[in-house]
Amino acid sequence: MTQRIGTPPPPAGSGDDAAVVPAPSSALVATTDLLVEGVHFRLDWSSPYDVGRKAAAQNFADVAAMGARPTALLLGLGCPPDAPLAVLDGIADGLRDECALVGAVVVGGDVVRTDAITLAITALGDPGELTPVTRAGARPGDVLVLAGTVGRSADGLELLRRGVRAGPLVDAHRRPSPPYAAGPALAAAGATAMIDISDGIVADLRHVAAASGVRITLDVDALAVLEPSLERRLLLAGGEDHALAATLPAGTPPPPGTAVVGSVEAGVGVLLRGEGASECAPSGWDHFG
Repeated sequence: MTQRIGTPPPPAGSGDDAAVVPAPSSALVATTDLLVEGVHFRLDWSSPYDVGRKAAAQNFADVAAMGARPTALLLGLGCPPDAPLAVLDGIADGLRDECALVGAVVVGGDVVRTDAITLAITALGDPGELTPVTRAGARPGDVLVLAGTVGRSADGLELLRRGVRAGPLVDAHRRPSPPYAAGPALAAAGATAMIDISDGIVADLRHVAAASGVRITLDVDALAVLEPSLERRLLLAGGEDHALAATLPAGTPPPPGTAVVGSVEAGVGVLLRGEGASECAPSGWDHFG
């Protein structure tokens, strides 16, 4: 697998008990995630290459949500002894190419025997001179902005369940495209809080509201303008697009490629505003549940 992923430059090279990763700033952003075959992906719906790209993307999106630039990735791979080599090669190729997209490298990992293919990903990032952005800084008076798209992956999953195997929405589910550059851009603009939309925008905004001790009002009409062809339930509850939602101080110009979709007030939880908002009761994302 290392032959396909490639060898990172010194001092991060693989082959030792641990990797040495350059950390230019005084802080290091780290995140980890698990993907299990049959729970988070199906190889009859996604190619091994897609799985590798998605595994890296969802972790790099978490790094970007802290305002950092992805720099390195470690892989823990569990697989059955009869797993086809082509499957493992495809996953490795996907990981390699998503890393190349953001300028990161795979610096190491481990392989064990498991009943189902399992990927344990750890991603590292460098915030540079910026202060990492958490979920806990949103303040009354801030505006809520969104970078990227929501609902497309969920729509693609519904199409797959109905037997559709091709199309842009199916591709959005198989291989998300997080707005990586928006994370550092929002941090540089003064974002007070930020989060990766992995479990649905309402569910994830609840995390920001709880951590910050505020109420977030989400403008459903403004959200629908971004994806007018999608049902609102998908926009609100669909996960795995890995858009970035951030709060900015009032009067701060949103960075290019972001849209204002709400506001922050004193209070608790998430309030939906707009046409049909009272009829929407979105829950969190449940993969193949």
